[in-house]
Amino acid sequence: MTTATTSAHRATAQPEPTPGPRPRLDWRLRLGALSLVWGFSFLLIKVGTGAYAPFQVTLGRLVFGTAVLAAALLVKRERLPRGARTWGHLAVAAFFLNALPFSLFAYAELTIPSTLAGICNATSPLWGMALSLVALSEDRPTRLRVAGLGLGFLGVLTVLGAWQGFRGLDGPGAAMALLASLSYPIGWIYVRRTLAGVSHSHLSMTGAQLLLATVQLAVVTPLFTDLPSRFPVLPLLAIAALGALGTGIAMLVQYGLVAEVGPTTAQTVTYFVPVIATAAGIALLGEPLTWSTPVGAVIVVAGAALTQIRMRP
Repeated sequence: MTTATTSAHRATAQPEPTPGPRPRLDWRLRLGALSLVWGFSFLLIKVGTGAYAPFQVTLGRLVFGTAVLAAALLVKRERLPRGARTWGHLAVAAFFLNALPFSLFAYAELTIPSTLAGICNATSPLWGMALSLVALSEDRPTRLRVAGLGLGFLGVLTVLGAWQGFRGLDGPGAAMALLASLSYPIGWIYVRRTLAGVSHSHLSMTGAQLLLATVQLAVVTPLFTDLPSRFPVLPLLAIAALGALGTGIAMLVQYGLVAEVGPTTAQTVTYFVPVIATAAGIALLGEPLTWSTPVGAVIVVAGAALTQIRMRP
C-alpha cells in the first residue's frame, strides 16, 4: 500500500530504525495483520469513492493517519524534526510517497476494480528496480533481477489482457494505478539521496511527512471539489479505517517489523497484498474475476520477488 524501492519502507522517510524492546506479539502475526490491512485498503478506497470525491477520500485518509502518528509522538514524547532544509525535502517526499499515489489510486478506482488496483500496487518493486538502474549507481543489476523485471511486466500485460487488445479495460484508470505504484520508488530514490543519515527518529520524520501531505491535500481539495451536501456513514467509516488503520497504525506496525526482522523480511508483505485485495474485492464487492487476473498477479509477484534478490558478496 503501501513501497519505495522496497515495500518495507513504504511511505516513510527514514533509514532503517534501530532495534527496540521485543514486542509481545509475534512478528509473523503482525506481518499477517499488516498484509490484511493493506490488502483491504483498496476495498476501503472503493467504498469511500462511492460517496466522496477522490481528493476528499485522500484528504480524510491523511487526516486520520496523521492523527494516529501525532498521538504516537505524544505518547513517546518525541518532537517533529527541525530545519527548513529537512522540511523542504520532507515536502517532496510527502508528495511522491503519500499525496500523489494516494490520490491516483482513489481516482483510478472510480473506473477500475479494486482487485486490479491492488495488483498494480504490487508493481512498485519492479518500477523501483528499473529506476534504481538509472538513478542509483551502487545498485548493480544481475541477470536474475533483470529477468525478474521482465517477468513482472509480462505479468502486468497478462492482468491487463494485452493479447486481446486490452478490451473492456479502462485505460486511464489502469494508467493512474500504475503511475501511483511508480510514484513510490521515485519518492524513495529522492529520500535516499537527500534524507539518508538524518539524526531525527523514524517516527518524527514519518509524522512530519504525513502532516505535510495532509497540508498539500488540504490546499488542493477545495480547488477541485465542493463540500459534500451529505455525509453517508459507511463510506465515511471506510475513509476513517483507511486512514487510521491502513495509514497510521500500519506505519507503526511496519516500523516495528523492520526494526525486529529487517527490511528484507518485512517487505514480503508486498506479495500478500494483491492476493488479499483480490479476494476482498471478489467476496465483498462482487467484482468479476477472469483467469488472467490471478495468473497475471502470480507472475507479477514472482517477478517482483526476483528483483529483490541480491547476490551475497
